[in-house]
Amino acid sequence: MSKSLVVFMDSRSRKTVIITSIVLLLAGIVGIALPQFMSMAIAMFAGWLMIIAGGIALYITWHGFRDRGLAWLKPLALLAIGLLILLHPIAGTAALGLILAVYFLIDGFAGVSSAWELRPWSGWGWLMFNGILSLVLAVVFIVGWPFTSAWLIGLFIGISLFVDGLTLLMLGLAARTN
Repeated sequence: MSKSLVVFMDSRSRKTVIITSIVLLLAGIVGIALPQFMSMAIAMFAGWLMIIAGGIALYITWHGFRDRGLAWLKPLALLAIGLLILLHPIAGTAALGLILAVYFLIDGFAGVSSAWELRPWSGWGWLMFNGILSLVLAVVFIVGWPFTSAWLIGLFIGISLFVDGLTLLMLGLAARTN
């Protein structure tokens, strides 16, 4: 006996899910079409985020913990790593590549296990496909690391965003409205 997963959304939520899925699909297409651009953009974004976080941590340390030597470690580390990524984006991309490979492994295992739990219900195949794809991306990334980081990050993020968008679109279109 086949069970089906029934998802109810109000029309506003369904519209939001479908619009979000289209944005993810478009971002995925950009990543697939321009993987080196996407890789460098992600590395630069991460570098700037670390510098901003380092500046905030530096401010907090200055105003509350300036007399404690170890308190300066976090803000200085964030600033130094952020600057290194901005000054050497290729090395930053390689480091981010390794982090993303771990993310894809975790995402893949989570997707496969979630799909396995939903297996008798309709729509479980999309979750399984997404999970297996993430596992394959992780293996391919680890095998070619660090030499392929410059384009694999953008390509894999693009593929992941595209499949996430497609999955969300299918779930949004399948949802029933009240």
